[in-house]
Amino acid sequence: MAIVGVGIDIVDVPRFEIVMGRRPRIVNRLFTEGEQRTARMKPERLAARFAAKEAVMKSLGVGAGSVPWKSIEVVRAPSGAPSIVLHGAAADLAARRGVSDVKISLTHTAMTAAAFVVSSSAA
Repeated sequence: MAIVGVGIDIVDVPRFEIVMGRRPRIVNRLFTEGEQRTARMKPERLAARFAAKEAVMKSLGVGAGSVPWKSIEVVRAPSGAPSIVLHGAAADLAARRGVSDVKISLTHTAMTAAAFVVSSSAA
């Protein structure tokens, strides 16, 4: 296993909550139905998922918005552990970069949310 890239992102939760309040449709643009359901629309949980999407893009060597936001999905195992599922353009980008696995760690408080990602290849 070889590391292809790493990414980290931090989001200010109160600021993210303000954006959600001013532009309510942004939640549907950024997050899958599953992410919205799992996060229970809590700003700190959605902010962590947004940080995850940014960190994934960084780990793939591209900037924010380089792939559709919903093409990167944060899912939870029954244990509660988060993982990443790539769809469409994000999956295609990962394949072109030789990425076969993406590991993630998320954390949040009422004030900040953060994500750390490691993308790796099988070779």
